[in-house]
Amino acid sequence: MFTELNSILNTSPDTITQGEFILISDRKSDASFLIHHFLTFYLKARCRVCFLGLVQSFNHYHAVSQRLGVSLLQAKEKGQLVFLEGLSESLSVLSPRETNTGSHLGRGGEAMDFLRDPAVGLKSLYEFVRSSLSSSEGSDGAEEWGPPVLLVDDLSVLLSLGVSVGAVLDFSHYCRVTVCSQLKGNVAMLARCGGEEEEDDGDDEGSEKLLKGLTHQCSLTLHVQGLPTGYCRDIHGQVEVCWRRRRQCEGKYTPKKLFQYKVHDKGASFFAPGTSSAVL
Repeated sequence: MFTELNSILNTSPDTITQGEFILISDRKSDASFLIHHFLTFYLKARCRVCFLGLVQSFNHYHAVSQRLGVSLLQAKEKGQLVFLEGLSESLSVLSPRETNTGSHLGRGGEAMDFLRDPAVGLKSLYEFVRSSLSSSEGSDGAEEWGPPVLLVDDLSVLLSLGVSVGAVLDFSHYCRVTVCSQLKGNVAMLARCGGEEEEDDGDDEGSEKLLKGLTHQCSLTLHVQGLPTGYCRDIHGQVEVCWRRRRQCEGKYTPKKLFQYKVHDKGASFFAPGTSSAVL
């Protein structure tokens, strides 16, 4: 969890804003560190989290979260975290003979059944999300959690698996309505887009359409990109924070802010452009 980012977003684990759809995107950079932030942030806020790990493994996220002070294993055991590991669950769909390890794998495999026929859409994946977050209690009823949260580590990877842009946008829409509107929880999704020199590529054209569609749905965007001046050892890139919907409780409203950042082993630093100690 990044304290400086919480200050920028005017939030904390004790005062989370409900009903938000947060879109994280990147271009010529890697915004996955923000997914790590929101994962640990919502777990510390005692939210019940459904994480669709379509790109990285559970062990990867567990290792990073431990450095940020959160144990994903404990969160899973308590029923606070439901983690769909897309890589292993894909094997249960594509090579069922090799991966027959129990009912949980079967449930996750059903969520990934679009791999057999991408034209069927993402209804099963949505049902996995809905059923995972419909109850705010742990499996034994001993723990009661806060607002539900859906995290997706890279929604755009679904395009490379043959799912249409329209189907992915339908999925995000139904998740937003269910989680944000009905359950009064939050959604945070990562979507990647290519560089400007790759605009003629078909996959990149699809990711750009997906990004535009998601932008219309979300309430907050965090767009990460490389520095326009090129590589810098002490500044890893910049992030544009844009509030898509005005908060009624705020007086003066600044819809868009730009910050530079540097990722550390146990966090990240954010600062106004040109104010890093490396350039002063």
